[in-house]
Amino acid sequence: MTHDELQQAASEHLLLHFSKQGIDDLLVLERGEGPYVFDTKGKQYIDALSSLFCSQIGYSYGEEMAAAAAAQLTTLAFNTNWGTAHPASIELAAKLAAVAPPGMERVFFTSGGSESVEAAWKLAREHYHAIGQPQRTKAIARHIAYHGVTLGALSFTGVERFKVPFGQPAIDVTHVSNTNMFRGGPDGGPVTDQDAFCRQLLDEVEAAIVAANPEEVALIIAEPVQNAGGCLVAPAGYWKGLRALADKYGILLMADEVIAGCGRLGEWIATGREGITPDLVSLAKGLTSAYAPMGAVVAAESVIAPIVESGAVFRHGITFGGHPLAAAIALKNMEIFERDGILANVKDLTPYLAERMATLLDVPIVGDARGDGFFWAVEFVKDDDNTRFDQAERDDLLRGFLPGRLREAGIIARADDRGDAVLQIAPPLISDKAVLDDIVARLSDVLTDASAHMGLGTTAGVA
Repeated sequence: MTHDELQQAASEHLLLHFSKQGIDDLLVLERGEGPYVFDTKGKQYIDALSSLFCSQIGYSYGEEMAAAAAAQLTTLAFNTNWGTAHPASIELAAKLAAVAPPGMERVFFTSGGSESVEAAWKLAREHYHAIGQPQRTKAIARHIAYHGVTLGALSFTGVERFKVPFGQPAIDVTHVSNTNMFRGGPDGGPVTDQDAFCRQLLDEVEAAIVAANPEEVALIIAEPVQNAGGCLVAPAGYWKGLRALADKYGILLMADEVIAGCGRLGEWIATGREGITPDLVSLAKGLTSAYAPMGAVVAAESVIAPIVESGAVFRHGITFGGHPLAAAIALKNMEIFERDGILANVKDLTPYLAERMATLLDVPIVGDARGDGFFWAVEFVKDDDNTRFDQAERDDLLRGFLPGRLREAGIIARADDRGDAVLQIAPPLISDKAVLDDIVARLSDVLTDASAHMGLGTTAGVA
């Protein structure tokens, strides 16, 4: 189809995800190369969002991935993991266990992130049935956090406007404060004492557990860096505190790493760097670098052993979970990560990207720059007192001005206000200093214009 034919067909037939339907001049991407993508008019963009946190190694490994796919498809095109298995899923499970924190030995495959969160919850429930505690049916999650949109995962999601239209949540979940250190101080401003903030957060989690009845709580779920709300980083000691609370009350601790895992923070399993071992980890997105759809749950042996020992059937399954094609591509992805030093690149350049993002604080509209690894956000404010924009102003900025200006600048980033108004980036993990510099420079130009658009004055921009 031509560009115009694609636009017409999309408006008539394609339902877009998390979008208003019938977008005029829909951005349609048809080609990728390295960290860049090209639309149907031939315009180049830096994919500074890794196609929604997925395309970890960018777009130049297609031939290798195609060869891996062809080898699998011409050997065994499909087999389930329902009472049978195939070599690719077994090998991939072993490799994931090898890069997970000690004690995490079991892997259940899915087709994506929401499915991974749902499967982890069902593993938790089966665990408690196996140890004679079926009354544990409740969970603790965090405000604003996004954990998926299927009805079980949606229960954990702390964004009310996503939930209300779909009725009573499937799971009884108490939501507690997130780790927003820009807004979490005593007066609603920046946190000045991280130790005190950490104690406050953990005390709130414990109070929520007690209020829900500790013997009825099955799971604490959190992201290593919370996506919704804009790359919210936890204070030092937070994850060790969650681990201690989970152990104290016999609760399972889950790290949702659908975004933060698979290299985004420089580790396959990001919580491993916190010095703790979670009971469950959900993965997806970067597991295959989006060359095929796939997700996984990595589980501690202590979670699975009672199920195995009891002889129980795990009452959950997904037809395409662990598809041979997806597993073969995930194995190739892990091979490329190791061969091309992808994790080392992220670790080496994280301090540099942090320095570059901090320069955006000179732009009038930027109140905070936060994140870790290759996962960053800036929060928008309307004055030096960090006043929030109201809803009409957010609509004008995030949904009116920024989409077109970002597109004009040739950069893909994410404007979001599930919490405060932010703009996020998540560059491909192959990005070098030159690409990161280009991303920040283009953001500076866009945000300088956004400042003027919102009446906040101008700045010379960031070099």
